[in-house]
Amino acid sequence: MRTLSLDLDDAQATLRAGAALGAALQPGMLVTLRGDLGAGKTTFARGVLRGRGWSGPVKSPTYTLVEHYPLSNLYLYHFDFYRFEDASDWDDAGVADCFRDDAACLVEWPERVAARLPPADVAVTLSHPAPGVTGRHLDAVATTGAGERCLIALARGMEDRR
Repeated sequence: MRTLSLDLDDAQATLRAGAALGAALQPGMLVTLRGDLGAGKTTFARGVLRGRGWSGPVKSPTYTLVEHYPLSNLYLYHFDFYRFEDASDWDDAGVADCFRDDAACLVEWPERVAARLPPADVAVTLSHPAPGVTGRHLDAVATTGAGERCLIALARGMEDRR
């Protein structure tokens, strides 16, 4: 298991972090994104998509539940389970079929469906820093070899920008 902690100075740094991780994302992977409202989860997801070459709009799936991005070598699903009352809402939504070997999934608010989700390859937590400090703090944990490769790419990508 590999861990990584980063201070992200602004939204651009959050996008860069997502892009660095996204460049190493592989089919079959699950990345969970935790954090309070406004912590930068969707900004990070937008960065992941930019890192995979997506140039179109990236919107929060809070109201649609899921946004699908068909990339040339990967199906990417971006979920937001904020509106779920409990894990049983998962059964009604019919999203289990999206978690498959040819797709990568980004999941915001994974704690709302933790009983239904497969294990995450990378678990990202974004948080607000101390009052009066701008930016965000990122903590990431990789639990698989593929997840570890993503964290290595993330760390290298952020070092290259310093």
